[in-house]
Amino acid sequence: MTVADPPVLLFTPGGRDAIVAAAILGEGGIATQVCDSLGDLVSRLDEASCAVVTEEALLSSNRQALADWIAAQPPWSDFPFILLSLRGAEPNGHLMEMLGNVSVLERPFHPATLVSAARAALRAKHRQLDARTHLEERDRTAERQTLLIRELHHRVKNTLATVQALLGASARSATTVDNFYASFSARVISLAKTHNLLTEDYWQQARLRDMLMNELGPYNDSEGSRIVLDGPKVDLVGDLAVPTGMAIHELTTNAAKHGALSVPEGRIHIAWTVERQDNQQVLCLDWTESGGPLTEAPTRKGFGSTLLQRVLKLQCEADIAFDYRPSGLHFTMRAPLPDQRIVPAY
Repeated sequence: MTVADPPVLLFTPGGRDAIVAAAILGEGGIATQVCDSLGDLVSRLDEASCAVVTEEALLSSNRQALADWIAAQPPWSDFPFILLSLRGAEPNGHLMEMLGNVSVLERPFHPATLVSAARAALRAKHRQLDARTHLEERDRTAERQTLLIRELHHRVKNTLATVQALLGASARSATTVDNFYASFSARVISLAKTHNLLTEDYWQQARLRDMLMNELGPYNDSEGSRIVLDGPKVDLVGDLAVPTGMAIHELTTNAAKHGALSVPEGRIHIAWTVERQDNQQVLCLDWTESGGPLTEAPTRKGFGSTLLQRVLKLQCEADIAFDYRPSGLHFTMRAPLPDQRIVPAY
């Protein structure tokens, strides 16, 4: 289905000009609208493709509103006018200057001449609308690029702060150089995995289920029963995804060393929901281990819990809790979910 062109406006109040022009253009398949006054014409210009006006009608009217509209056109627009003048008379220079993009037809004219002039004006209007579309897309692209650079700076700043925390805390908790290298490398690799998920989605969001499987997938059995994930589709923006990814890594590492993943019969069940609290969405995540060694509360605060406390609470405003049940660790997190993406989608 072809979209019809906007109408050609006719402001030709003297004699039969309006009737004749409408009939000629109608025969050429061009829609028209007759305007009773110059004010009526100006009010319709935004939705029109061209205007046919008589010189005497403009000269006898107050043209200020028309001049203001022409001057206020956006950069891409140069509205086309067809000025009907009397044969042998020199067109008024002030009118020509005010109208700008104007074609002059002397009366009487051949019908084909009017149709040809109107079609040329329609083509010019189409090119202008194409230019508007191009400029708007360029502006949207520039806006996305600006926001993306801002988000990139923000993400790099937060990531470097996280890496600095990893470095310092790993060094303090390590007993040997090899131990430091192994633990620090594993944490940086985990951080890189989360960033890979973010870059796949325009540096914005990572799916929670994918983040969990990145860390826990290698520990699952062939039946998929050792690691159970239970929750809806949730995408985390970068500010929440990076700390959450680090938390998942620390919990997985702890489970592999001391908890459910350290023995073949161990199981981990992770459930999450999204709730509405105080007009904001909140991610509620529960990590429950079972079937592992007898669990006891640690005698000192380890690096993992320190990292989770600092990063999740400070960066994400999350509430977290550790419950060292004899049957296995139970970890909970309640974190606000931003309502909007930082960078708009393409």
